[in-house]
Amino acid sequence: MGILYLVATPIGNLEDMSPRAVRILREAVLIAAEDTRHTGKLLKHFGIGTKLTSYFEHNKLQKIDLILSRLVDGDVAVVSDAGTPAINDPGYELVKAALASGYDVRPVPGPSAPIAALTVSGLPPTVSCTSATCPTRRLSAVNS
Repeated sequence: MGILYLVATPIGNLEDMSPRAVRILREAVLIAAEDTRHTGKLLKHFGIGTKLTSYFEHNKLQKIDLILSRLVDGDVAVVSDAGTPAINDPGYELVKAALASGYDVRPVPGPSAPIAALTVSGLPPTVSCTSATCPTRRLSAVNS
């Protein structure tokens, strides 16, 4: 039984692609891509010949069964155009279905635009927040 990998891709510089991400994409039986043309360029750059299928906002529900069926044959990787799948990109419904079907789902972390921006912003990193952890009142550190 295969593993569903959510593989983060570079947000601008192909040199940010991790060796692990390249290996996972190379060894997968299928890559579900937000845009196959965009991902095709990434795969060509790294010499990866894994079969692609589209998986984007307007077909994500119709593709779940196909992607789950390929997990019987081996690992499947999900990628978005840039960044991490399921974060402002398709993936949540597929992850939920894979877990409900008993498949292992694993992240392959990569570049993070918000973290990269925070580290060079000059703001104290203790002031950062995500939509799930934003403070409900103003922080005094932001105003100083």
